[in-house]
Amino acid sequence: MTLIGGKDVPDVPMGKVSADAGRYVLDCLRSAAGALRRGEIDAFVFAPLNKQALKMAGMCAEDELRYLAPLLGHAGYCSEINICGGLWTSRVTSHVPLREVADLITADRVHEATQLIHRELEANGVASPRIAVAALNPHAGEGGLLGTEEAAVIGPGVARARAEGINAAGPFPADTIFVAASRGDFDAVVTMYHDQGQIATKLLGFDRGVTLLAGLPYPITTPAHGTAFDIAGKGIASTGAIEQAFATAVRLAQTRLRSGCSQG
Repeated sequence: MTLIGGKDVPDVPMGKVSADAGRYVLDCLRSAAGALRRGEIDAFVFAPLNKQALKMAGMCAEDELRYLAPLLGHAGYCSEINICGGLWTSRVTSHVPLREVADLITADRVHEATQLIHRELEANGVASPRIAVAALNPHAGEGGLLGTEEAAVIGPGVARARAEGINAAGPFPADTIFVAASRGDFDAVVTMYHDQGQIATKLLGFDRGVTLLAGLPYPITTPAHGTAFDIAGKGIASTGAIEQAFATAVRLAQTRLRSGCSQG
């Protein structure tokens, strides 16, 4: 098997992190980004990748989303969105240490994350998406007793989104908002950090979860689950999530093409 451009697949050990594997994956991402910009493809889907391997191969960006953004000529806001059936989640912070999360949450970032998921849901055919915004602290801060981020930054970010006509509400306690969302009260939840949304959506549908690299000028999706090195080569992995990732990329690309968006 060869990569786009004729590069051979390196001989790497299966189910293990390696710099060679990381370099090959970075080559794949660069090649796919180039094909998008040249108009040769309308979207792409990638299988789960290992961020440690990418870092070992020299990737300095926070994650693959931030690696791809400049390759696609994008300098604006972007974020991962996770999709599990009819429920979408975005996050204000992503692949950063937990101890840094509170300092990274600002009213601007809450507002941008809410705007982004609103736009992507509309592009997916959802009229007037109902968006819940999660709190950071237990019990949504308990009136300031357990933290002030809800009143100081999250609430103002939600208010800015509402002032633009976005149907957003919150902040809601994170330990209960997914109960309401899973019964259909909301189309999306904006979370404050990676695991706050990931744990919930993976419990709701591990074998069908999709990650959308949202905000980029082209649809790019991947399964929401990880690389699962423990079962590599055993032939027992479920294909459900990557099938859903493919279907989502096709649907978003079709919407984009119908809207007449230009390439590049």
